[in-house]
Amino acid sequence: MPSIRTETLIEAPLADVWAALSAWGAIHERLVPGFVVDCRLDGNDRIVTFFNGAEVRERLIDCDEESHRLVWSIVDGPYTHHNGAAELSDEGDGGTRFVWTADLLPAELAEPTVAMMEQGTQTIKKTLESA
Repeated sequence: MPSIRTETLIEAPLADVWAALSAWGAIHERLVPGFVVDCRLDGNDRIVTFFNGAEVRERLIDCDEESHRLVWSIVDGPYTHHNGAAELSDEGDGGTRFVWTADLLPAELAEPTVAMMEQGTQTIKKTLESA
């Protein structure tokens, strides 16, 4: 099973990055505007529409305020298995380390998923550093 990891340092305080990451229904406004063009809630799920027209249903698994960790799963779409997690840590001097991981099947989707996660991570960094 492919396991993908992106990591970046964001020049923004941990509290601000967590506020944007944990705003489950506002990903398209607070975290990755333009990369995600729409998000609507359906219970604990969110229906996410990406810039390329792809739409997925993401189910919230855990939102841990103490560890600054958000976990979700894509429950429809191209994956037979998907588990995503984003975790933050305070890097001092107002910086936050952002780590995003995804475990997925089928393996053939690893390459396009890496590309999307890298683009998403760049958008997160740009959005939060300009806030």
